[in-house]
Amino acid sequence: MPQPVLVGITMDQQLIEELWKLQIDPSREASSILVETNISADEGQWIQLEMLSRWLNEGEELGGWKIGMTSGDSRDALGKGIRPFGFVLRNRLFQSGAHIPRATLHNGGVENELCFFMGENADFEKDANKQACKIVSCAAGFEINQKRLPVGCAPGIRVADNLSNWGIVAGDRVEPPRNLKQLTVTLKKYPIVENDREIEIASVKSEGHIDDHYQSLEILNDRLAEFGQKLEPGQWVITGAYGKHPFEEARFEGAFDLGLGNVEVTLTPTQ
Repeated sequence: MPQPVLVGITMDQQLIEELWKLQIDPSREASSILVETNISADEGQWIQLEMLSRWLNEGEELGGWKIGMTSGDSRDALGKGIRPFGFVLRNRLFQSGAHIPRATLHNGGVENELCFFMGENADFEKDANKQACKIVSCAAGFEINQKRLPVGCAPGIRVADNLSNWGIVAGDRVEPPRNLKQLTVTLKKYPIVENDREIEIASVKSEGHIDDHYQSLEILNDRLAEFGQKLEPGQWVITGAYGKHPFEEARFEGAFDLGLGNVEVTLTPTQ
């Protein structure tokens, strides 16, 4: 991937290096430059792609994308209608029932999100000349978010840090419903130390909470094209959070109605 350029100047290499160090080791002490620097969402997007390039140089593969700032309090956090993207590495795509060691994740949380799977020939294009991909199926899902940045960072730095993404967990694939406005998602946990006693964390409805999922996919398609990227067959895409909960050693379950089913992930104690 070529070195990105921002408004005619090369990106701040010190900022890039500090962000990359946190990608590799999120437990390290973050540099003050991350709080002191203010960049735009577009500048952050280019830096994020530099992070992706470095992961690819390390032998990782791109597995999919997220579209950010679509739901809840984060909606329009960068300005009205601004929807940045984030990338997801292929080795961090998990099937429902996955067990992930809690200690490997540092700080962060789990968020229920709807996951879409890309195939050939887009059916959500606005322009027939665009090389997008068709939604072949979707599933109940979790986004695993890792908080690497110190408090007080500018929104553009959050974009550069890949919108906190660490990975995705997805349930069984089903045909995408035509209308997702009536979708309700319930998040539960079963604490390991409490013998799997069910605790309901949140039950959230789509309407009034989250952008239209199919419009979000269109926006993601357009936004990726602006930065020389595109959706590819086989990629996973997530479109915004419903219920969320900080990391803890527990089994988490997301129940999605409209026939979408359930998804589970367990954060296990350190062995």
